[in-house]
Amino acid sequence: MPVVGFLSSLRASDGARILPSFHQGLSEAGYVEGRNVAIEYRWAEGRYDRLPTLAADLVRRHVVVIAALSGTLAGLAAKAATTTIPIVFAVGGDPVAHGLVTSLNRPSGNVTGVTFFTAQLGTKRLQLLRELVPKSGTIAVLVNQNNPTGVLEGTGVQEAAQAIGQDTRLNGP
Repeated sequence: MPVVGFLSSLRASDGARILPSFHQGLSEAGYVEGRNVAIEYRWAEGRYDRLPTLAADLVRRHVVVIAALSGTLAGLAAKAATTTIPIVFAVGGDPVAHGLVTSLNRPSGNVTGVTFFTAQLGTKRLQLLRELVPKSGTIAVLVNQNNPTGVLEGTGVQEAAQAIGQDTRLNGP
């Protein structure tokens, strides 16, 4: 039975939110966990520093593919752990800018996936906030400084704010 490696920076308790879609995708491809595919789950529990160790463990277990979900750092950890096992990622940022792939149309190597480009939504959120509260003072932008997508989004919002004369402050761990 093939074994799929599942790598996530999230907590196992977040599985109820993201695993149904993952299992549905596998089912649509003809795979059902426990019937014709096994899945090794690795959850970093929000501790990004654990991702390289978890990815290396999946490689040692000889999984046939690694699904690196819930963030750029999971994808980067998987990419650093192997150049031969296929890696499929789902990220919110730009996978080219973060070094996951060389280009969107030809990712190359053993890494491919999808992006939701959520970092670009920060600028749009700022625009909408300005429409709702046109006389706002300083706007705080909460950013996870340990996540490259969060940093990119925060930087994008700050640049957009400067362009329109809006004062912003980046806050977060």
